Amino acid sequence: MTLFFGQRRDTRKPSALRALAAGSVGNLVEWYEFGVYGCFATVIASRFFTPEGGGAAEALVRTYASFALAFFFRPVGAALFGRLGDRVGRRPVLILVIVLMTVATALIGALPTYATAGALAPWLLTFLRVLQGLSAGGEFGGAVAVMTEFAPPGRRGLYGSWQSFTVALGLLGGAGVAAVLGSVLTEGQLGEWGWRVPFLLTLPLGLAALWLRLRLDETPAFREETEVVRPPVREVVGAIALGAARVMGWAAAGYTFLVVLPAYLQSALGAGFRQALVATVLANVGFAATIVPAGLLSDRIGRRPVMLTGALLVTLLALPLLNLLQDDGSSSIVRGVAVFGAGAVVGLMAGPGPAMLSELFPTNVRYTGLGLAYALSNAVFSGCAGLVITETVERTGNVDIPGYYAAAACAVSVLALARTPRRKAS
Repeated sequence: MTLFFGQRRDTRKPSALRALAAGSVGNLVEWYEFGVYGCFATVIASRFFTPEGGGAAEALVRTYASFALAFFFRPVGAALFGRLGDRVGRRPVLILVIVLMTVATALIGALPTYATAGALAPWLLTFLRVLQGLSAGGEFGGAVAVMTEFAPPGRRGLYGSWQSFTVALGLLGGAGVAAVLGSVLTEGQLGEWGWRVPFLLTLPLGLAALWLRLRLDETPAFREETEVVRPPVREVVGAIALGAARVMGWAAAGYTFLVVLPAYLQSALGAGFRQALVATVLANVGFAATIVPAGLLSDRIGRRPVMLTGALLVTLLALPLLNLLQDDGSSSIVRGVAVFGAGAVVGLMAGPGPAMLSELFPTNVRYTGLGLAYALSNAVFSGCAGLVITETVERTGNVDIPGYYAAAACAVSVLALARTPRRKAS
């Protein structure tokens, strides 16, 4: 607010929109990389995890094992950076994690492959994935805290939904870059050097994110926090467990339909690289289309009914949607609608999800609590999605596994949401 009559103008007080941009931009960078990794999983498998005599399926499993390992470091990052964020502030920690994420991702694009460095190559890749996991664990809690703590009254759902919306933008950006490269480069060029380009592009994206966060001020809720007594540990742990159960379906279904889909279509259904990318783009467009409306709706009718609808729809429709993709008689239009719809129902959970988690915790433990709830759920049900699905399909030959996986996780979220007393969104 501008002050006159000799009083100093406060030029550092950011607008809610600036906080929204600074809070959400890190998620875009983070999920752009995850989208790229998912789209190029088969290429990365061949370059880093296929020693002489190794099979393509085995290499893909190892690629997803590295992917899962990074996710299991997310709770570590959430605890470490969350503790800092609740003590020293959201702003400095968010600056730190975006630098760590950007450097680790860009370095992946410069790594030597197995042909050059031998067994050292997959270890270097895995180390950088661990750094990404640590930074991603610290990203979510701080970003959501910033967006919801700056949100005007009655708009937490809308503001929090931008975290998920920028996830969709990041995934779409990753898939879009992969699609362009897949169109202009040959398969040989993609395998030799083309796969490196999307990772190196993270550097300018990260610098833009850093610039926005350097201009960000501390959140009003953190500055005004005077309560020194923290809630009992049992109460915080219970809220973390509840939050993790409620977003379990979002985590599992989101990764199944938005990240793992390209490799699944190629390895299990024999689709081409370009076909898999088109399907992934459509799924992510569907995801993006419902996120912000779902967040806005949750401000009007509550988080619970909107998220419950999404979880129920995935539970009931995951397998039928997958069967449409498997059916050789399905037209391209039908398949396109199926993947678009799969993404759209995930968006119903992702839109209100950040605000729901934020409202579970008081200010002085919010960064840590919501970050851990999200990270634990994602470590188990997102990070393991590619590994579990690929390995199980390979061992059993059952191509319905992705549908069962997403539906089972969403069924648990249905129970967690249904058993929770309905509260008016605030």
